[in-house]
Amino acid sequence: MPDYRVAIAGLGTIGLQVATAIDSGNLPGLSLSAISARDRTKAALNIREFRTKPAIVSLSELSDYADVIVECSPAAVFAQSAQAAINKGLIFITVSAAALLERADLIELAEKTGARIIIPTGALIGLDAVRAAAEGEITTVTHCVRKPPASLKGAPYIEHNAIPLNTLEAPACIFKGSARQAATGFPANVNVSAALGLAGIGADQTQVEIWADPALERNTHEITVEADSARFSMKIENIPSENPATGKITALSVISTLRRLTAPLIVGS
Repeated sequence: MPDYRVAIAGLGTIGLQVATAIDSGNLPGLSLSAISARDRTKAALNIREFRTKPAIVSLSELSDYADVIVECSPAAVFAQSAQAAINKGLIFITVSAAALLERADLIELAEKTGARIIIPTGALIGLDAVRAAAEGEITTVTHCVRKPPASLKGAPYIEHNAIPLNTLEAPACIFKGSARQAATGFPANVNVSAALGLAGIGADQTQVEIWADPALERNTHEITVEADSARFSMKIENIPSENPATGKITALSVISTLRRLTAPLIVGS
């Protein structure tokens, strides 16, 4: 069983849960070597009871401490950890699929350096089926996102179009377009759409609808795929974490991805 040193970029809702899971010893073959956070004092307090204290370093320094980088930081600083990790040929696990869409050069760089870029399924469902269908021919992929209005606040598309989320009394479709356009307009909300595009027929061909629904308490995703191998649809209703834009299952998906690095049995493609 290989041993991997894991460093985490971002110690927010996702990063702290992942760090805690590694420090607990419940992920065999993995050790927490370093973390990076915007507020180092707060980060030190968050890990004060950890069994083994990781180094607290800058984003660009993480790759000096690790074999695996887990990136769960704001999209604006995505490139700082990504560039260094991929330059060194590391395993780079990222929840920022939307940011990766804007940096296709990093995928090309990974081919040269031997790095591996891994996007966890996150808050979505069925990326394994979409990847399998993509080995054949996919005709269409649609993604319908329904969220409570509060979880969409602050998105560039909402701000630019002055959409009055606070006054919505009924479900409203606030966006229709490609997954690439959705990732630009909602970089913190639809990383899942970007991941779906990368897994299937591409971000420009994957169609996305985003609904704000004041009656909802859970972030909901519905996917429909038409392919020469199968026709399938999937739905998931995610319980929000303390950050309303992030479902609880997202951190668990990252932990599951890490477990697969050393697991003797892997279920699912």
